[in-house]
Amino acid sequence: MADLLAFPPAPKQDATPKDWRNISVGELVKGQNLRFVDLDTTVEDACQTLIDHGLSSVPIRNSPTDDSVCGMFDYSDLAAFLLLIMGVYQPEEDEDIATFQDLARKARAGSSIPVKLVKDLGKKGPLVTVSETEGLARVVEIFGSGVHRIAVAKEGSIQVIGILSQLQLIGFFWEHGRSFPSIDQLYPCSLRDLNIGSARVISINGDKKVIEAIELMNAEGISSVAVVDNQNNVVGNISTADVKYLTRASSIPLLRSSCLHFLSVILTDRGTVNGQDSYPVFHVNPQSTLAHTVAKLVATKAHRMWLVESPSPASSAPPTPTVSHSMAIPPLSSSAPANAPPFSVSQVTPTLGAAALPGSRLSGRLIGVISLTDILNLFARSSGLSPVDPNEARKQRRRSSSSSMKLSFDIPRSSFELRRPPGAA
Repeated sequence: MADLLAFPPAPKQDATPKDWRNISVGELVKGQNLRFVDLDTTVEDACQTLIDHGLSSVPIRNSPTDDSVCGMFDYSDLAAFLLLIMGVYQPEEDEDIATFQDLARKARAGSSIPVKLVKDLGKKGPLVTVSETEGLARVVEIFGSGVHRIAVAKEGSIQVIGILSQLQLIGFFWEHGRSFPSIDQLYPCSLRDLNIGSARVISINGDKKVIEAIELMNAEGISSVAVVDNQNNVVGNISTADVKYLTRASSIPLLRSSCLHFLSVILTDRGTVNGQDSYPVFHVNPQSTLAHTVAKLVATKAHRMWLVESPSPASSAPPTPTVSHSMAIPPLSSSAPANAPPFSVSQVTPTLGAAALPGSRLSGRLIGVISLTDILNLFARSSGLSPVDPNEARKQRRRSSSSSMKLSFDIPRSSFELRRPPGAA
């Protein structure tokens, strides 16, 4: 991965230039093996579907026999549901607090909760459906306006045959870039020259608690947050997808641990359990070319890159915790089920301070962010299309802290599980 990011691969060399705007969206989802959940599917089973199949989201049907899709379940819903269980979910002003209190009470008591009750907890826009014959011109306009994924329906029907995400479309343009001159000419340009991205970037200090990072992402309607040290250097990245590390009763103590400690747990899991690179690089600088940026996005499957300046001289965030070694996950409490499985990262993990994390040596001071939306918005505008300003879409997704009311529950030691034990049916 390090070599790939240092020397990003060139897009595939296709022989014949094409007008990508006329390519049908159906070509990009052809042969997709869609996974579905239903409105009555339990949150536990829906979570397991995401994890088992490596998905970021899964479409929801009204019933197993229904051809249409009524929404999406993703990690933002799971993160919000976790906050609800922990008593810190912030409902909108017009939402019924009593309903959320009842839902949280049932979840903490171990009752099965159906997806239909949590599918709208995460902050995301309405699901957009297009026909398989729709050209990519319309799709790029939609994505460039801030929509993250669309459903693709069979021509003349409501049957959904595929789901297309921003990342899949970016990957398609990257692989076939030489065929699309209007896009290919942008790749050698620097991010500074293209003037894309946003200076409004949301971050969290590494010594803050993990649950604060999840609250922040939920309140702001974002899927990831930069973790920084006291000099505002980027030392890591926490996303809503990382909630999968918090779906066991045994992992609840992690919610109260620092973001830096959580990063060390994630790095351990990637490096020793899954055999993946221990530190995916999620940052670029203003001098980086668009080609380099897109290559990193495709390689890491990230939705955004943090924009950084050169590193500050020293990273001074306090180490966490203070002992030299600790268990990544504390053992189950006495009230948890006897057969509850331990967390997947169960070995002893070295405790890392901010300066010890690989990111502190590779990154720099956080100054902005560039997202898939920004890049697709650029592609749309450079081809004569008129996408909505993505900043307006971001504002609509964000929850205003002044209009939210914070729930407060007395949280007992919970025995909830959001994932099935290994080997369970």
